[in-house]
Amino acid sequence: MDADKPRKIVLAGGGTAGHVEPALAIARAWSAEHENDSLCFLGTPSGLENQLVPSAGFIVHNIPKVAMPRSVGTDFLRLPFLLWSAVREAEKVIKGADLVVGFGGYLSASAYIAAWLMRVPIVIHEANAKVGWANRLGSLFTKCIAIAHPVQSGRFSRANVTGLPLREDVKAAVRESSSNWEGARIQAKRELGWEEDKPLILILGGSLGSTFINSEVSQALPTLTSKGIQILHSVGAKNELPLSSKNYRAVPYIYDMAAAYLAADLIIARSGAVTCAEVGALGKSALFIPLPIGNGEQARNADFLVRANRAQVVDQKSFSSSWLLAHIDELLLASAQSPFSGLNDDLSSEVKIMALMERAIDGKCK
Repeated sequence: MDADKPRKIVLAGGGTAGHVEPALAIARAWSAEHENDSLCFLGTPSGLENQLVPSAGFIVHNIPKVAMPRSVGTDFLRLPFLLWSAVREAEKVIKGADLVVGFGGYLSASAYIAAWLMRVPIVIHEANAKVGWANRLGSLFTKCIAIAHPVQSGRFSRANVTGLPLREDVKAAVRESSSNWEGARIQAKRELGWEEDKPLILILGGSLGSTFINSEVSQALPTLTSKGIQILHSVGAKNELPLSSKNYRAVPYIYDMAAAYLAADLIIARSGAVTCAEVGALGKSALFIPLPIGNGEQARNADFLVRANRAQVVDQKSFSSSWLLAHIDELLLASAQSPFSGLNDDLSSEVKIMALMERAIDGKCK
């Protein structure tokens, strides 16, 4: 291929921030090195990519969302027809592309099939500790596979372990804070308007929020704040915004996540792959309540943090406002006793994935 010829790359990563943010990190890094190349995103009409991708300066083309039915029924019988419709729409975007890069999620399955039918090279990145069904499907069509965590068996056991691309603000926070983690926490609290001598809990429910976590936190809130505990709570843009009060601040979405992470003494969150990677990189302690749907990937994402004594995982059936109140003191104590340091200072995930992309374009991953 002519090295000077502009290339078209389609990235399929939509639905939640867990799929969008790693894709955006790759898009930014690739564009910085290949200014003449054209990059665009596949998305779905209801996905978070419709806000995050355009704000990052990239175009998103929506195709129908095709969810995998969780039981045999009418939706299961309609699946082939819905999937084929989405594939045909994906083909329109992928036409003329030199590469498709998928990050999992429902829309990636349509992108993989469309790319294979059109003989367009494919690269897959799997962020979760347990591989999702769309990426398992995509692995039938390519050997160019990148994973954030080692996998013990199957096709993904032979994949390239690249880690998970972090957002630029988180990477910058790691670089700037690594020489003085404790000082960075104090400074972040000041900048966000919190009292530095009181513990701060950051509560996240994923990019779309969690009505379950929101409800349990609201019941525990009076007791927590009366103990002098400060709380920054991201409730999700589509959920009702509670009234803020002394020691409690509710927001629909946190855009400066790096500062919020740095300021927090404890994080309570879903264990999405991106959240776990960011918690580890910024040396935080966390309580994770895995999302109890999907293929169980969230239950495994925090394993490396648990092994490092940086996290505790509680399933949703066990978590409640009373559980939180009974354990909050020991959680904060464990956080205070945890060393101020990141678990991973390797910020080269984008470089490793882009090298794989070049190999795929050159036809070396068949």
